[in-house]
Amino acid sequence: MRLLATWLINALALLAIPYLMHSVSIDSFGTALLVAVVLGLVNAVLRPVLVLLTLPATLITMGLFIFVINGLLFWAVASMVDGFHVAGFWAAVGGALLYSVISWTLSTLILQK
Repeated sequence: MRLLATWLINALALLAIPYLMHSVSIDSFGTALLVAVVLGLVNAVLRPVLVLLTLPATLITMGLFIFVINGLLFWAVASMVDGFHVAGFWAAVGGALLYSVISWTLSTLILQK
């Protein structure tokens, strides 16, 4: 049940991003649900590998390179899923940052124990 709630919260967070950034667009709620699944899978599988491979760059930049990784993954998911569009790299970095803040805020408000 908690997994389903988290999935819906992430989809709602994705739907909120186009209202805050005009360089990100999502066509429908169904697209947001699909993007939430794909983004979750990409973050679960690819992100740890990329973080490990780019560890020297992350250490040199004192952790700021993680924003680049998040933006690249957000942008990659936008290129994989029809109906989810991101204008460019910096829009992807901003969208990934907004997505994480909104989804974290919603899940702390809704899924409190």
